[in-house]
Amino acid sequence: MGRTKTLPQQGVEQVKLAVFSCSNYPAGYFNAYQLAAQSDDWDAVLHLGDYIYEYGTGGYATERAAKIGRALPEDSDGELYSLTDYRKRYALYRTDTGLQALHATAPFIAVWDDHEISNDTWKAGAQNHGEDEGDFFARRAAAVQAYYEWLPIRPPMGEHNPQIYRSFHFGDLLDLHMLDTRVIGRDRQLDFKSYLDSDGGFDGRAFGAALADPNRTLLGQPQLQWLQETLAASTGHWQLLGQQVLMGKMLLPVEMMTGFYRGGSPDLTAELIGLKAASLQGKPISDSQRARIEQVVPYNLDAWDGYAVEREAVYEQVKGLGKNLVVVAGDTHNAWYSQLKDAKGDMVGVEFATPSVTSPGMETYLKMDEAAAAEMAAGMPVLVDELQYCNLHQRGYMALTFHRDGVQAEWKYVDNIDSAEFVEVARHSVTHQLA
Repeated sequence: MGRTKTLPQQGVEQVKLAVFSCSNYPAGYFNAYQLAAQSDDWDAVLHLGDYIYEYGTGGYATERAAKIGRALPEDSDGELYSLTDYRKRYALYRTDTGLQALHATAPFIAVWDDHEISNDTWKAGAQNHGEDEGDFFARRAAAVQAYYEWLPIRPPMGEHNPQIYRSFHFGDLLDLHMLDTRVIGRDRQLDFKSYLDSDGGFDGRAFGAALADPNRTLLGQPQLQWLQETLAASTGHWQLLGQQVLMGKMLLPVEMMTGFYRGGSPDLTAELIGLKAASLQGKPISDSQRARIEQVVPYNLDAWDGYAVEREAVYEQVKGLGKNLVVVAGDTHNAWYSQLKDAKGDMVGVEFATPSVTSPGMETYLKMDEAAAAEMAAGMPVLVDELQYCNLHQRGYMALTFHRDGVQAEWKYVDNIDSAEFVEVARHSVTHQLA
């Protein structure tokens, strides 16, 4: 038995949404789903992608799977290529009791990210798809078909069409627009490493020119035009973009980014945060120190930061229409809250990003323990101008509650994903109030 809802036409004063992303079966138990299923007042669950992962045994985040009882079974322990492969992986994920409970609790509004197909997918390929792995479009077609079979979704353009963007209207309070920033329109991602020389030097001029290319697109022209027309016609009090990757500017010092590619340095990060804090407080710093914190580049070129011209076009439209904009994102495995500002520094909206259900976050990539990750998270909003809050080491989900005068985001974290026994261990909430 399960519970669902139809979309309301009028009389809506509150909409409450649970937001999820990045549930990797071998990485742990889906306790975040189970935690959300304990509430019975969701209007919908938004799943922003990476509902499954395509890797086989020995692939990404599988190293602890056998130890915690989450090893891939023999009939689904290889990488996914065929329709049968993808179907079996969805069937495996649906054996998780937390996911079962949440599907029975509330209706899902879902969109894919990359791992429903292959890591770092773009419109004509993927990072995790080699020339020796068959035809990419055949693989994509199999993945899309299996997704439509297993997710509770009406395919917008038919069961074999990868066009998934669509809108939902919660009375006159909220218009939700689910986007595809991954599969149908995305140009291939830029690679920061290709702009580094053998000594770690950075070619900022070439990198800047590539970022400023007006022809680079994340959505693709048909979807961008649809979004612009839809926003212009939308009458909801709030406009919510449900999509995969961070939209807010995440600009880090060049020195810090080149340090990441040499293995990372917590000491360097702390030093740069200290310099930025001193500058913001009006304390004297040298010209060379100021240059270290002002020479910045995007940290994640797979996100909107890698497609800055198109992001500015979206911002210009939203600002011109005077819309109340909220953006939600997943993909990074960490929690984020950012102000969205255009190139002129004008505020156009806010972004709330959900942590992963199980996939490892920045604490794993930078080899930080819990204390170091918490310390870095506290300093990141100092270093990154638009960033207001982040959590870099805990798994969980995000709740969004919309009212006429504001929207509240609340992040809820679980204490572990190593077993199905867990407790909620922390919360953090913020409210974006309309002026």
